[in-house]
Amino acid sequence: MVMEINTKKKLAASISICSNITLTVAKIIFGIISGSLSIISEAIHSASDFVASVLTFFSVIKSSKPADKDHPYGHGKYEDMSGFIEGLLIIFAALFIFFKSSEKIIMSKSVEFESTPCIIVMCIAVILNFLVSTYLFKVSKESNSISLYADGEHLRVDVYSSLGVLIGLILIKITGYMLLDPIIAILISVFIYKTGYSISKKALQNLLDHSLPSDDIEKIKNIIKRHSGNAKLKRNGIRARQVGPTKDIDLILQFPEETSICDCHKICDEIENQIQSVFLNSSISIHPEPICYSKKCQNCCNKQ
Repeated sequence: MVMEINTKKKLAASISICSNITLTVAKIIFGIISGSLSIISEAIHSASDFVASVLTFFSVIKSSKPADKDHPYGHGKYEDMSGFIEGLLIIFAALFIFFKSSEKIIMSKSVEFESTPCIIVMCIAVILNFLVSTYLFKVSKESNSISLYADGEHLRVDVYSSLGVLIGLILIKITGYMLLDPIIAILISVFIYKTGYSISKKALQNLLDHSLPSDDIEKIKNIIKRHSGNAKLKRNGIRARQVGPTKDIDLILQFPEETSICDCHKICDEIENQIQSVFLNSSISIHPEPICYSKKCQNCCNKQ
């Protein structure tokens, strides 16, 4: 199962690389030929997508390696690091596009160009990016991969930005108002920046061991509550974080003092299996403790 997921992740990352390099080359060629700033901006965006796809590919390969002597907790954070770098690339691309477009507007410079070939290229870009991003989101959901998710967001942003450029090029063709070109590019840069910030923030939270979302924590607690007759969660006895594609969950459960080691182990296994049925790619560690009924035992435990 794990091997199958890793194969899917590598395939998805490879498809993304091929798609991005094709679109980047096409946009660069048509952007230079036409002189359209919005097309050139899209080429820069696609180039950042290409670099991000390459990062994703290598992070997926690295994160799929099993734990070793140097990395006893696995290599999952390679994906988080990749997602963070991808987010920064998106932000830098957005700032560059914003700067160049603002310069054109302030200086009131606009270039006459034939928009029909550019319209065709952007139509292809919209369709291709939509198909590839949909596939990336599907695989990232199955594998819980932050880097594939970030790559999918890259391309989904490209869908919207390409669509915006396409509409703008059609309006330019109809109205002949060339200054629309840098104005559209600025709108694209704002949209791109927002996505880059969101991806970087999420990846950075994982790198800094931020707790899982409250909804996920609540799901874990509800599973433990099903066993409330035999075990209960100790106060502040849950720690959970995202490490690459894996959720690390540490629990401290309390059991009645008459519970045998065998029964305790059985209940822990049941809870672990139920949590893993909800979070497929998760690593769970459960520490059992006795529920102290007698005052003497409570005093003893409180001293520890």
